[in-house]
Amino acid sequence: MATSNGEKSLIVSFGEMLIDFVPTVSGVSLAEAPGFIKAPGGAPANVAIAVSRLGGRSAFVGKLGDDEFGHMLAGILKENGVSGEGINFDTGARTALAFVTLRSDGEREFMFYRNPSADMLLRPDELNLDLIRSAKVFHYGSISLIVEPCRSAHLKAMEVAKEAGALLSYDPNLRLPLWPSKEEAKKQILSIWDKAEVIKVSDEELLFLTGSDKVDDETALSLWHSNLKLLLVTLGEKGCRYYTKSFRGSVDPFHVDTVDTTGAGDSYVGALLCNVVDDRAVLEDEARLREVLRFANACGAITTTKKGAIPALPTESEVQSLLNAN
Repeated sequence: MATSNGEKSLIVSFGEMLIDFVPTVSGVSLAEAPGFIKAPGGAPANVAIAVSRLGGRSAFVGKLGDDEFGHMLAGILKENGVSGEGINFDTGARTALAFVTLRSDGEREFMFYRNPSADMLLRPDELNLDLIRSAKVFHYGSISLIVEPCRSAHLKAMEVAKEAGALLSYDPNLRLPLWPSKEEAKKQILSIWDKAEVIKVSDEELLFLTGSDKVDDETALSLWHSNLKLLLVTLGEKGCRYYTKSFRGSVDPFHVDTVDTTGAGDSYVGALLCNVVDDRAVLEDEARLREVLRFANACGAITTTKKGAIPALPTESEVQSLLNAN
């Protein structure tokens, strides 16, 4: 339900925000790149901005460095209508950076600078619990599970949101170079698996987490758990598959000219959460859910047509134009 003053319900996104340095030229190695452009990112922050750009209400919870880059990122959240009440600044650690190689097919490779970065140092006692309790949807990834104290802050925030009645949404957003090992990544990502009610994984994450070599219903359903309301598998340019207790199926993609896939999954998640936050019954109505996922696919597709995540996240009218054209 919307709140009494007609305001939309709040979606809180928890985790990391950082700056991607993206080469000015695609299809070259980091060493060969002639220069780099700053591109603010971090999946949870992208989701918060995606929600806001689609007309939803969002807040970001995380820690930034008390440095120029950290204040720049906080400013970008504010400019994009995302509440910053959950942001902390660390005076002793820098804002995280990532150098990104854009391959000629639009896919990415990463080199991270986090040793440790401010986002990893968020402590449970720094959480804005009032903000977290006011969330109707609480969304998170797995990068915040890699090290303490951030891991404890993540678990505490999740618990507080759940107790207050929020829908828990999880996109593991696997970044293997950040984990000590593949085994540890799999173990920790799955350690909170049974808490989430909405989970979105990519086809690659599905194979990684299950050890299977096939992206099919059987593999996807091996990740099902009794608290889940919706499991989504995104298939890049092939659309997405959905699974609920009562039904399953697939939704076709939109064909666009892909330039950069950064932020497409975050855009998809933001679109889904916007449509679910005040209407959880959608998760149990296949016809309506398919419409929502078609909208989410359109958001993801539009996001791949421009460089960078945040500049590429669409408005509702841009999504409607694509939906109307197909």
